[in-house]
Amino acid sequence: MHPRAAVAMSGGVDSSAAVWLLQEQGYDLTGITMVLFPGGEGCGEEAAQAARQLGIPHHLLDLSQAFRQEVMDAFVRAYEAGRTPNPCVVCNRKLKFGALLDKARELGCGKLATGHYVRLEEDRGSGRFLLKKALRPEKDQSYVLYSLTQEQLAHSLFPLGGLSKEEVRTLAQDHGLSCARKGESQDICFIPDGDYAAFIRRYTGRDYPAGPFIDEAGRVLGEHSGIIGYTVGQRRGLGVSSNQGRLYVKEVRPADNTVVLSDNQSLFARALTARQVNWIACSAPGAPLRLRAKVRYRMTEQPCTVEPVGPDQVRVVFEQPQRAITPGQAVVFYDGDTVVGGAVIEKGESL
Repeated sequence: MHPRAAVAMSGGVDSSAAVWLLQEQGYDLTGITMVLFPGGEGCGEEAAQAARQLGIPHHLLDLSQAFRQEVMDAFVRAYEAGRTPNPCVVCNRKLKFGALLDKARELGCGKLATGHYVRLEEDRGSGRFLLKKALRPEKDQSYVLYSLTQEQLAHSLFPLGGLSKEEVRTLAQDHGLSCARKGESQDICFIPDGDYAAFIRRYTGRDYPAGPFIDEAGRVLGEHSGIIGYTVGQRRGLGVSSNQGRLYVKEVRPADNTVVLSDNQSLFARALTARQVNWIACSAPGAPLRLRAKVRYRMTEQPCTVEPVGPDQVRVVFEQPQRAITPGQAVVFYDGDTVVGGAVIEKGESL
């Protein structure tokens, strides 16, 4: 007999298909939708409609205050500090698999299911729960779940990890779900137009002063429009020309309100340091590990050595230089399909 389970429902095809698959496995299910914005209860209507179609009860959970404090405020602070955060990582750990999982357990549900494309296995030898990449690499979402704890994984279900997106859509269509052809959202949910700088200005009500673009030697190349508008590796929208060819953002320096520009080659670095380490497949190792890692969501993992250099810090040295290692983004470590762990990048280093 399966335990009762809650499903994080957005009204989209992935979470609705997750419900149907778990029903087929005999789970007794309840749908829960996170309300992330004040007055946003109406956003749960699509999820409620899907729940009615699937014949399960549905609840709304108002997390708008927590979302503002834990995700949106942190996002803004990171940009003000010259970093480029990944708010989905924070939301998953603190809200979806934090407050939402707590609500599921209040409702008597021993598990929380989501529509993420990842797999979960229990290692009977170590007793640890292992997070694994989806079978279809084009949909794998393990990168944004690297920060989940063993306790969170122990109460999680990921029924879509072995399927492609088209298989999920076909399943939803075959069973008459109204969400079967609903499009996917690509942008950060609280910045649907993708204009991060405009959002930050509206959100804070603050003005971010212009300052100098400089090259690596400190020569002034032009004027930027506020440091919140720039991220490492960016080329578009700089408005600066150079006889050295194309220029890219190499570093954002809030301390003196400067943005350093360089050529593409100068964006490559072989090493990085990272903090806020979370180990999934093992406890913190006492010696360097030969693994593969990636420093952004849409890239292939690269061979590297991961070395703990403190209680909550690692140094990662890649076999080959990596482009635009960005402070604030995640570095996630893999051993084959298994997520070994991950951390938040502090800075890249040239060797």
